[in-house]
Amino acid sequence: MTARRPAVIGLGLTPMSVRPGGSAAELAARALHAALGDAGLAPTELEGLLVGSSQGVRPDRVGVALAAQAGLGDLRMLEHVEIKGATTVAMVRRAQLAIDTGEARTVACVFADAPLRAAGGAGSTYAHSGGNSGLRGLERASGVLGSVPTYALLAARWLAVTGGSPDDLGAVALAARAWARHNPDAVQRAPLDAKAYRASPMVSTPLRRLDCARPVNGAAAVVLGTDAAGSRHTPVRVIGSGRAHPVRRRRAGHESWFGGGRGAIEAALAEAGLSRADLDVLELYDPFTIVTLCLLEEYGLCEPGEAGPLARSGALAPGGALPTNTGGGQLSGFYLQGMTPLVEAVIQLRGDGGDRQVPGARTALVGGIGGRIDHHACLVLEAA
Repeated sequence: MTARRPAVIGLGLTPMSVRPGGSAAELAARALHAALGDAGLAPTELEGLLVGSSQGVRPDRVGVALAAQAGLGDLRMLEHVEIKGATTVAMVRRAQLAIDTGEARTVACVFADAPLRAAGGAGSTYAHSGGNSGLRGLERASGVLGSVPTYALLAARWLAVTGGSPDDLGAVALAARAWARHNPDAVQRAPLDAKAYRASPMVSTPLRRLDCARPVNGAAAVVLGTDAAGSRHTPVRVIGSGRAHPVRRRRAGHESWFGGGRGAIEAALAEAGLSRADLDVLELYDPFTIVTLCLLEEYGLCEPGEAGPLARSGALAPGGALPTNTGGGQLSGFYLQGMTPLVEAVIQLRGDGGDRQVPGARTALVGGIGGRIDHHACLVLEAA
């Protein structure tokens, strides 16, 4: 590990809105310029730009045109990266490699989403992503629209395999809300207890409304580089990365949902030279409560069948032994796909978490998943 290892030296966020307003490109440009300012860089000093966008917003999804829309100068690298919810980790890894090889000295990674529109809610926007042909077309014809019913099937399968209960899901929702109460960027901060969780409307059994992430119109950006002289914050080094892409065969004879992702965290930890016990905070992709439970077991952070009891014990919540999704995650914080866990990891390792700061946090795991847990991507980060 060297002092010149690529690090996150700038972070930029827009306000997270649960009302229509602002195109994805406009939001992306704001977050990008905020990240550059945070890094102490002028737009002309940026040499690379990597852009991620949501599949759920087809007409105005952000792409490489952002460079012009944001008023940047000539760049040495400019790419649109797409691996669904694993995209953020892929962008950071691509930026790290570009800096290591001299392809670019400073690289920004940006994600923006604007699913909330005056003509319809986020649910209708996401429900129309994915096309109408093949297996997806068959699902649509059967009324399976969007991610909620498919993840409900996953949740039902997980509960059956592990012998868990809906209280396991509720414990994850309550832990996320307890963290979000101290996050000024979170869009759901009201106190939440088990009674209120159980009163939440059922959307697709066993998932209630509070088991589902809250989409927002917003954007986030990070700037990576090796020179943090202009930054006002502690650099956050990228010390490990790993990916795994199990090819699902959703038919008889194959497990439809689980397995195949552990290689991502194993590779990231091996590169970092750390063990799971060395991780101070976990920032996991949590579009639904069930995903947090699945990933805790999939990544070997607890034994199979123990994620539910672990969540019910309070281990994931403030003051717990395994601080997880410390900004409220996507469930109560804000849903910006894989950017949400990365943003919170950077905030924690900078020591900027305020009342939600995990004392002494020096290392963090960032986990991203894509599709129906079809893509796994992990980062290990360290405060410089």
